[in-house]
Amino acid sequence: MPIYKATGKKDGLQKYNIRINYMHNGDSKQLTRTAYGFEAAKDLERKLTDEVKNPETQPVKKMTVQQLYDKYIKAKQYEVRETTLDRYKQNYDYFVMPTFKNARIDKITPPMLEKWKLSMEEKDLSLSTKRQAFNAFRALFVYAIKMEYYFAKNPVSKMGNFKNNSEVKKEMDFYTVDEFIQFINKAKLQAEERQKKYRDLSEWDFYVFFNIAFYTGLRKGEIYGLTWNDIDGSYLSVKRSISQRLKGDDRILPPKNKASYRTLQMPLPLIQILKEHKKRQSHLENFKDSDIICGGKRSIRDTTLQRRSKQYATTAGIKTIRIHDFRHSHVSVLANENINI
Repeated sequence: MPIYKATGKKDGLQKYNIRINYMHNGDSKQLTRTAYGFEAAKDLERKLTDEVKNPETQPVKKMTVQQLYDKYIKAKQYEVRETTLDRYKQNYDYFVMPTFKNARIDKITPPMLEKWKLSMEEKDLSLSTKRQAFNAFRALFVYAIKMEYYFAKNPVSKMGNFKNNSEVKKEMDFYTVDEFIQFINKAKLQAEERQKKYRDLSEWDFYVFFNIAFYTGLRKGEIYGLTWNDIDGSYLSVKRSISQRLKGDDRILPPKNKASYRTLQMPLPLIQILKEHKKRQSHLENFKDSDIICGGKRSIRDTTLQRRSKQYATTAGIKTIRIHDFRHSHVSVLANENINI
């Protein structure tokens, strides 16, 4: 029986302990409460039993979204890469906190969430950006339920993610060998013209970046992190990745996972391109083998790289692809050449 007589009285009424055993997420749990008088104990027993059978009726702790967020970020910093954590923070800072920072998690209602979704729809945001913000918001309550800060169903999940039936999902894109040749010839021409006109060698960094991406399939951050010390004859070693932050200095990070530490044999065209680029950079003041291949003392910037990619493609009269699609292009070339996976 979940009601036990305890020692003590209050206003002449006997003290009782009420204990309810239940399962939550596969774990055994127990609720223990106190009441005075057998009738009051029976009422409390019924109430507690109803709460564990119907989680939506359970009380929640008086916690604001900001307080929940602080706990969530503190926990996540040990679970995900720093770049991923930065994306989480950006979604919360830009899209969630301005509206819900001081709201109590147990006071967030469907009308409040609907109003938030409508305000997001009115902003000039891509469907992907809105969905990422929604997923970040939903993840907060997943964490709250897991930690038992919140016992009802996830209120954000109930609303459903952003939809846009008119938007066609972007498929994986890539350059064929012929398309890449047209693209990279424009990059080379622009680098030659800038060097001749301004004696500026910086444009060559973009030319070399895209060649490395196409011929090796390295990720953007991995290319940013390459130094001349990572080149040994015809071999290139991936030892680090550079993450460019919106605020503050770049961060040098380990590659994405253990398998990302690797040494690749480069094809002859890339070997020659790197030899020529090192010869150019070696004439710069304070050159060292520890310098970054694409940038020297500091890697080329994300925004400028994207502009150059669009510019080269436009002048070449071909489609523009995402930076990450150069990785797909490399895989496509290997597949077309029947290279064993």
